[in-house]
Amino acid sequence: MKLFAHTCRILVGAVFIFSGLIKLNDPVGTQIKLEEYFEVFAHDFAGMAGFWEALVPYALFFSILLCSLEVLAGVALLLQWKLRQTAWFLVLLCTFFGFLTFYSAYFDKVTDCGCFGDMIKLKPWTSFWKDVILLVLLLVVVWKRNIFKDYRSNSAMAVAVIACIGIGLYAVWYLPPYDGLPYAVGQNIPANMKNKEPFRFTYIMTKNGQEKEFDEYPTDTTYQFKQMIGPLNPDAGPRISDYRLWNGDTDFTQDSFKGKHLFLIIQDLKKADQASLPELLGLLRSLEGSPVRPAIVTSATAGEFDAFRREHQLSLPYYFADFKVLKTIVRSNPGLWLISDGTVRGKWSFASAPDKETILNASN
Repeated sequence: MKLFAHTCRILVGAVFIFSGLIKLNDPVGTQIKLEEYFEVFAHDFAGMAGFWEALVPYALFFSILLCSLEVLAGVALLLQWKLRQTAWFLVLLCTFFGFLTFYSAYFDKVTDCGCFGDMIKLKPWTSFWKDVILLVLLLVVVWKRNIFKDYRSNSAMAVAVIACIGIGLYAVWYLPPYDGLPYAVGQNIPANMKNKEPFRFTYIMTKNGQEKEFDEYPTDTTYQFKQMIGPLNPDAGPRISDYRLWNGDTDFTQDSFKGKHLFLIIQDLKKADQASLPELLGLLRSLEGSPVRPAIVTSATAGEFDAFRREHQLSLPYYFADFKVLKTIVRSNPGLWLISDGTVRGKWSFASAPDKETILNASN
């Protein structure tokens, strides 16, 4: 039983470290997921709507805090640092996560819990049972807590704290160290907008009172259609389904896949880093007449962007896009996104803006 308890401790610790690090790599992604939960709770618990809405501006802080706590608790469990307190803390954390995933699954609220960030998508019921299994393993650790010795690993925990904060802040200020999203460097956007493979269905047909299943719709007209089940492979759908650029009534989506483009993406004009805008706009102006076509993409309203154009005396082309799409393309606000014939060649935060030569070289 002692070996089993140690195995449970190691497994749970490893899972929490893995889960926390994946989310710390992209805390803005977890921020988006937390905002989604806050919006759901504000709607479903109308009496506390003000409370949940008040949390939205602090979602990024909670994201880094929650992800860091996951990693630190996992490290503490592996090192047996204050193990009893750590185990009970993780029991409470697993119970909390279990409530969220059960609520999402049972009431069909948040279709992707975000437990492993955007890299590993789990359906709510899958995530709920994952939390249940972790909770059972943790209860074994709590039950057998007397067999574990507490070790003084303060220096190791201090290093873990600094590392967690450093990774989280780096990912926010610059960009995620690893980009697993469909708009990452090297990804082809038109290809990601297509199905990975044809959807498969099961067709239930009847003939002479008997039912028969077909993988393809039968050509025999004597069969009568009863039911279609599927798709059997829902993951075969496109990785990108909502990418679209427009200006007024004109759609520029397909045009963005032709030639070389450097887009300055400003998700939110009010929340954008204002200090970096002169340098970024200067970079775009320097590219006019070059093989790389500069443009601005924003989710602002037409009126808001007109005021922005007048303020900065802009004559650059500009397009509009959905806010969530832009936040998926580049986590930084503002940020730069370079594509050539539909393939992503570069992506930069406002804090690491490249020069003209870097852009031209990267576009080839």
